[in-house]
Amino acid sequence: MAEKPMPLEAGTVAPGFAGQTFAGETVSLADYAGRKVALYFYPKDSTPGCTAQACNLRDNLSLLAEHDISVIGVSPDDNTSHEKFANKHELPFPLLADPDHEIIEAYGVWGEKKNYGKTFMGLARTTFLIDEQGVIAHVFKRPKTKAHAEEIISKL
Repeated sequence: MAEKPMPLEAGTVAPGFAGQTFAGETVSLADYAGRKVALYFYPKDSTPGCTAQACNLRDNLSLLAEHDISVIGVSPDDNTSHEKFANKHELPFPLLADPDHEIIEAYGVWGEKKNYGKTFMGLARTTFLIDEQGVIAHVFKRPKTKAHAEEIISKL
C-alpha cells in the first residue's frame, strides 16, 4: 500500500529547487532569497478547483505583493499544458512543470489519495508559505481555492 502524502511541516527549512517554466526560464527558490514565497502545489491545469485557485491568486497578486509575497505554482503537468493554462487565465506568476515529481516529492505532497471510493496516486493540493529566511512558516493542507490569497495573508 502506498503512503498518504506527508507534507513538510512549518518550521522546516524549505528544500531548494529549480524548475522550468513554459517560457524556458529556470526558476529556483534561491531566486527569492530574502522574500516571502507562496509555493503552491496543485493537481492539474484547467480543472475547476485548480483554475479557481490560480485565478484567486492572480486577482489578489497586488494584495500579496503589498506583503512582499511572491507566488510560484508547481504541478506534475508538462509545460505545454502550463502554457495553455497560463495564457488562457492570464497568470502572471511562474508555473513549474514537475512531471518527474522531484519538487513535489521533496515537499511531501505526492501519495495515495481517495476520491469517490477510488484509490490512486496523486498530488495533494498544498501551499507552503516560506519566510524570508527560507523556512516554512505555514502549511495550507487544504487551501480554500476561491479565497486562497486572503487565507495566506491571514497567516502573516
